[in-house]
Amino acid sequence: MILENSNELESFQKLYQQQDSIVIPISSDTNKHPVEDDLCLLYVQMMSGEEFILPFNHSETLNIDIPNLDSNTKKYTYDKKKLTHFISLNNVIDVNLSHYMKTNQPLVVDDIETSAHYFFNMRHYRKRNINKVIPVLKHLEYCRNLSKILREVIENASDSDNMSYNNEVLDNLSYIEQNGIQTESNLVYSEYNIYTSTGRPSNRFGGTNFAALNKKDGSRKPYVSRHKAGVLVEMDYDAYHLRLIGDRIGYEFEDGSVHEHMAKLYGVDYNEAKSLSFQYLYGYIPDDIKNNNEYFNQVSTYISNIWNEYKSNNFILSDIYSKRIYRKNLTDMNANKLFNYTIQLMETENNMKALSELIPKIKDYKSKLILYSYDSFLFDFNMEDGLDYLKEVKEVLEQDSKYPVKVSWGLNYHEMKDITEKFI
Repeated sequence: MILENSNELESFQKLYQQQDSIVIPISSDTNKHPVEDDLCLLYVQMMSGEEFILPFNHSETLNIDIPNLDSNTKKYTYDKKKLTHFISLNNVIDVNLSHYMKTNQPLVVDDIETSAHYFFNMRHYRKRNINKVIPVLKHLEYCRNLSKILREVIENASDSDNMSYNNEVLDNLSYIEQNGIQTESNLVYSEYNIYTSTGRPSNRFGGTNFAALNKKDGSRKPYVSRHKAGVLVEMDYDAYHLRLIGDRIGYEFEDGSVHEHMAKLYGVDYNEAKSLSFQYLYGYIPDDIKNNNEYFNQVSTYISNIWNEYKSNNFILSDIYSKRIYRKNLTDMNANKLFNYTIQLMETENNMKALSELIPKIKDYKSKLILYSYDSFLFDFNMEDGLDYLKEVKEVLEQDSKYPVKVSWGLNYHEMKDITEKFI
């Protein structure tokens, strides 16, 4: 049923309030970022099979206003982040995430578009909002194809396997995406993808890889503050992986710099100590280092333990969200490669835990969290929020001083000055 009047909508909502459903948004222009796009149609399939199309902006229909679609029922969708950018719903379950949690691979839905979709997109690739003129029945055909795939995953998945990721990780990344990143010419948007082999999110959109903006070649220079009285502020963790593993194995570093601590143990200077530590952590730990450096002795034991656990149980569990890394889904693994996977997953989950605490505290400020990359967080800071805002952000990210951050700021993302001493 295509809902084109209040009576039809009322009948739909009664059923919608009673049953779980599959919800698929059809945007007006798939080439736009969802934040800049609008909702053309919303397809809803009840778990009992009834189908509804809510038209909001299509050339063939009498369009309606987006209604209140909150309910206590579950809404299954292919991409929760995308849906969230269009419409705010509760109890949304990302089916792609459910599939990924079991297979370590994203759900493949590449070949479900209709011939009409291919024709319009090929013939009118320069035309904006092409979905508004693709026939509604062709959108219906597409949604039925996608729903069939989603139902197969839903029937074989347990919601409890991924709810922490579903309710925290996806929501955190959606929040950052919505804030956008100001350039010298316009506001642009990033798009995080968590469906990677290690779970560490990639981040690219519109031809820009935001997770790999070069620090030295000027790639970061166009990114500036959106505020008249604003600067960009970056907080990045100091020796993050060394500290994360230290926390996991129960090794306590001295107060101050980890690399200076290691320099004393190695008998070398700071820069060489930093290089050696990363070399040992991500590669081979020589016997003399194991015998003379308690930290790496414990790291070596930890690597052996998780490797044995992986071979014995055919999976390992992540520390924070209990995500399973299944042996059957990974190839060419060895102890050190598994350890590197573990480090990246540990980094990601610890960041998400920190963001779950931070975002509720900062969401009403004028300053915006605009980018997250591995061990750093970039804020578009409005001076009106004051130094107290930055102090609160720093305190949350440092998690009771376990993971110290360095702070820098600048008028653009390339020319940043270290101001960590201002917080001492």
